[in-house]
Amino acid sequence: MDDEEDHQKLPDLVKELILRLISQNNNNTIDSTNPNSSHFQSSLRYAHRILSSRLTPSVSADAAAIADSVKRRLATQGRSSDALSFADLYTKFASKTGPGSVNNKWAVVYLLKIISEDRKNTKNLDTSILLPNLGLSDAQLGKGSSSGSRVSRGVEKGWNNGVWLVAKDSENRREIAFREFVNLVKEENEVSEEVLVRDVIYACQGVDGSYVKFENDNVGYVLSDFVKVPRATRTMVHKLCELGWLFKKVTGFISRSMDRFSAEDVGTVGQAFCSALQDELTEYYKLLAVLEAQSSNPIPLVSESANSGNYLSLRRLAVWLAEPIVKMRLMADLVEKCRVLRGGAMAGAIHLHAQHGDPLVHEFMRRLLQRVCSPLFEMVKRWVLEGELEDIFAEFFIVGQPVKVESLWREGYRLHDVMLPSFISPSLAQRILRTGKSINFLRVCCEDRGWSDAAAEIATNIGATARRGGFRYGETDTLESLVDEAAKRIDKHLLDVIYKRYKFKEHCLAIKRYLLLGQGDFVQYLMDIVGPELSEPANTISSFKLSGLLETAIRASNAQYDDHDILDRLRVKMMPHESGDRGWDVFSLEYDARVPLDTVFTESVMARYLRIFNFLWKLRRVEHALIGAWKTMKPNCITSNSFTRLQHAVKMQLVSTLRRCQVLWVEINHFISNLQYYIMFEVLEVSWSNFLSEIDVAKDLDDLLAAHEKYLHSIVEKSLLGELSQSLYKSLLLIFDLILRFRSNADRLYEGIHELQTRISESSVSSRNQSKSRKQLVDKSVDQGSWIADGRKALTQRAGEFLRSMGHDLDAIAKEYSSLEEEFISQLPVQQHVDLKFLFFRLDFNEFYRRVSPK
Repeated sequence: MDDEEDHQKLPDLVKELILRLISQNNNNTIDSTNPNSSHFQSSLRYAHRILSSRLTPSVSADAAAIADSVKRRLATQGRSSDALSFADLYTKFASKTGPGSVNNKWAVVYLLKIISEDRKNTKNLDTSILLPNLGLSDAQLGKGSSSGSRVSRGVEKGWNNGVWLVAKDSENRREIAFREFVNLVKEENEVSEEVLVRDVIYACQGVDGSYVKFENDNVGYVLSDFVKVPRATRTMVHKLCELGWLFKKVTGFISRSMDRFSAEDVGTVGQAFCSALQDELTEYYKLLAVLEAQSSNPIPLVSESANSGNYLSLRRLAVWLAEPIVKMRLMADLVEKCRVLRGGAMAGAIHLHAQHGDPLVHEFMRRLLQRVCSPLFEMVKRWVLEGELEDIFAEFFIVGQPVKVESLWREGYRLHDVMLPSFISPSLAQRILRTGKSINFLRVCCEDRGWSDAAAEIATNIGATARRGGFRYGETDTLESLVDEAAKRIDKHLLDVIYKRYKFKEHCLAIKRYLLLGQGDFVQYLMDIVGPELSEPANTISSFKLSGLLETAIRASNAQYDDHDILDRLRVKMMPHESGDRGWDVFSLEYDARVPLDTVFTESVMARYLRIFNFLWKLRRVEHALIGAWKTMKPNCITSNSFTRLQHAVKMQLVSTLRRCQVLWVEINHFISNLQYYIMFEVLEVSWSNFLSEIDVAKDLDDLLAAHEKYLHSIVEKSLLGELSQSLYKSLLLIFDLILRFRSNADRLYEGIHELQTRISESSVSSRNQSKSRKQLVDKSVDQGSWIADGRKALTQRAGEFLRSMGHDLDAIAKEYSSLEEEFISQLPVQQHVDLKFLFFRLDFNEFYRRVSPK
């Protein structure tokens, strides 16, 4: 029952409100207050339309804020009492709750505020001026009514469509402002925005428009200064036309690169780059086509409805082109950086731009690099699986060059660092290089095709990606898996071929036994039979005869049981000689390392082996000389009974000389024995053992070459042949020469003693025979020993002179040897190599030389 009363009260209240409004504004018109009059009925219908409409006010639903606004307006108008009354009434109105209260209080206050503003704005008009402001048409008010003329006057002032703005602007000031803005824009713009949009779109395609043209002086598209447009519009056109300048730069690079005369300069990677850029431009062209279609739609005014379709303004165009301009800047930057680059260098330069935090840029660069790197990955795949290097335009980071077969591994292929892209690490590049080199080494040097089976297994195991050639940028793990698998299988196959088919270890052992003089019986026999020949002048020695002696030494020693292929490689080599050189100075052995072993045993390597052989040969010659001297100096070679007839002084001088010679031999032999032990065991055998250990763990040919290089370097350094041991080596050679002089003097000493012993024996026999035949003829008073005494005196004199001379020579040799040995030993502790310090310990184990050396 209460609800029905409320529903009945609401229309009555609305009627009462309309009646009061009309009566306050139409004091002179009694008809207008009549509820049955047409004016009252029209106003009532319009009020119902307003109250039943769904229009949303443009203000927030805050009743307190609206009330404060009303109070401030009343206070500024000097109506302080009205402001206080309104504040008191609003307080009571807002505090009333419960049955009969208004729920939506802010809407009521807002409506009253709008009505108040409307009354204020129409106080100088007729009492019915409210209705024109409410936007009633003649059809709504009825023909011939007095308000119709007022409505018509309102329409003449341009206040139409006021129904939508009644709650916000009673005089439609916003509409007036929009129209004034439109007129102002037309006055300030000589060219419409539609034309500018169209010209900008043309510029984005590299085409001059009616007002936007390309100028070389400004290097870009500009809007002519004679065209009258606002500064903001000119700035926006300039910013948007940057895209056209970038577009011309990119398309210019593509057109130059795709020219058939420039294909060789660009290469396959450059062509892929241009193709990727062209694909991006295709998407760009599609966007421009859509924008050009939208540019044909007129741009509506701000006050007009935007339902006329999709239109394109400069601001909208800026939004549309925001992403394309980022991509175009990237492409223009890449074009500028890659203008003089090619191949892997170009891919590396593009890769640097991909390291970006923006997802848009990152994805764009990834898509671009997948196209650009496709030729490089195809080259890598063919190289590691087939050993083929098809690099017509010199773009790959591996470069091949024509070389001799023995230099194929070391010099045939190398990394071109300039063409190595930054997304491939140097270690991965080295593995790629070695894998392809291994295939070519097997194919060319070893004449082996077994690697093809390994390559087929690799392609099978790596999966469908490798078989389709589907390596792309960003799939570094897949690339490394392919390279590692290929390297492991190919390198293993290569080492198997080197070890089993070409017997690498056996040849290394043969070089150690013959060139490094490790086969003792062979070396001793060879030195015995070639010694007499090598003592002759070098220019008189026949190399053919020496080759025959070498063959004899092989057949007379255990070397005869070696493989015939190894023995056939061992040959005599006579080094270049000068006048005065002996055969000992020019004789050497050489080992013929054929393909593919000459990759390890190169000419420089064999030259170092020859240098080591010459040193060891000199050491063995000195040892051989000492052994020969000892055979001559053995005590049983001299019988003391032969010298009983010599004077006591001469006999003592003989014993002293012999003892001096033997003591000096012992000193020299101690030095040479320890030196030879150090060389043969501490140097050669230890280095050989380490070399074998490193061979067993070698994974590829580079590891094998490194192990052999380390082995050879160890021998050179420990054998005093290194650069830092040259002074020590020269001192040692002087000692060797002195030992050979000692051997010569020892031989001369014992030859003289044997000659003296023979003459004494002959003199004794002759004297006995003569004494028997002259015994009867000579008087007994004559001294029987006068003639014999004269013979013994001559022999004694000659023996004394000989022994004194030999003693002086031996003393000089001993003194010089002591000086050289002390100088040699004093240099050992300061050597950098630790093994040379152990040699010092062996030579001076009892600190004898340190005690006798001068302070």
